[in-house]
Amino acid sequence: MTALVTRLSDVDSVVEVGVGNRHDVAVDLAERGVDVTATDIRERSVPDPVAFVSDDVTEPTLSVYEGADVLFARNLPPELQRPVRDVARRVGAACWFTTLGGDPVVVPAEAEQLPGGVVLYRAVDGPGQR
Repeated sequence: MTALVTRLSDVDSVVEVGVGNRHDVAVDLAERGVDVTATDIRERSVPDPVAFVSDDVTEPTLSVYEGADVLFARNLPPELQRPVRDVARRVGAACWFTTLGGDPVVVPAEAEQLPGGVVLYRAVDGPGQR
């Protein structure tokens, strides 16, 4: 995950969507001076200085995401890629994510191979989209 943290640490603020019990990237980013908010549909415990907000990205509270440079999700399943991308668009943030194994990418995205084998996808506008 070091390459992922290095890549994300170039921005000022990140919201990690669907943090679950894996808060290592969020914590590492915060330790590098990135303002990090973690979200999940269920209440989660995250270490300081990561902020946590319970939110459902399919019915988002937009204020949670406003001001973020990047909305980021690890192992983002296909059914949540559009909602995360749509929230990012609505608040003017970039949408970056990784997938789990053979899960397809269902939104137009550019793939970036990071050191260590992680593929980071960056949502982009595609044909017929604004």
